[in-house]
Amino acid sequence: DIELAIENMRKSGQAKAAKKAGRIAAEGVIFARTEGNVAVMIELNCETDFVSKDAGFLAMGQKIVEIAATQKIADVDALKAADFGNGESVELTITNLIAKIGENMNLRRVMLVEGDNLGTYVHGSRIGVITKLVGGTDELAKDLAMHVAANSPQFVKPEDVSADVVAKEREIQIDIAINSGKPKEIAEKMVEGRMKKFTGEVSLTGQPFVKDPSMTVAELLKKEGADVVSFTRF
Repeated sequence: DIELAIENMRKSGQAKAAKKAGRIAAEGVIFARTEGNVAVMIELNCETDFVSKDAGFLAMGQKIVEIAATQKIADVDALKAADFGNGESVELTITNLIAKIGENMNLRRVMLVEGDNLGTYVHGSRIGVITKLVGGTDELAKDLAMHVAANSPQFVKPEDVSADVVAKEREIQIDIAINSGKPKEIAEKMVEGRMKKFTGEVSLTGQPFVKDPSMTVAELLKKEGADVVSFTRF
């Protein structure tokens, strides 16, 4: 009975995959795709750098991000349940590749952004960024995604820096000034200037633009007649 033999082989493969599922899949590979007014990033994990470069693993990742973008799937569980296009779910397709390659894999996260001007950038398969702009060109959106990948801003604009982050940094800077021998009231005045610099450094628009450090990202946006709504960095 060939069908029974095939079913048993598949069950055996899934059992092998289940045994490997307990192992840590720590190598994250990022895949990104733009489809019309939708941009998607996924992180697909495996155990080793070797498998992260495997053609079958990479092809599977590209197909999964395509499914997420074309079907507008923003949830990991929903994406795992989606049809891979081979009559099997994404999750079962991953399980079958685990059994074939002999290494645990995991679809860790997915991010979907909708908008008229979206940029995506993946650096070395390990860092991925989606930017969402109002106005500007596709090239600008991609350039800013590249900037976010390189410079790791935590916030979009200086005024977006959260109160707790500001308070913590202010405390650190006051301590540094006092420890250098400054009286507290002078230390507090000195810190105001440092705080302005700090909020600029941790925000995208306050940073010098990576492709032309003679201008800040805010100055670039003004020149291009654009604004950044959001960014996501994996």
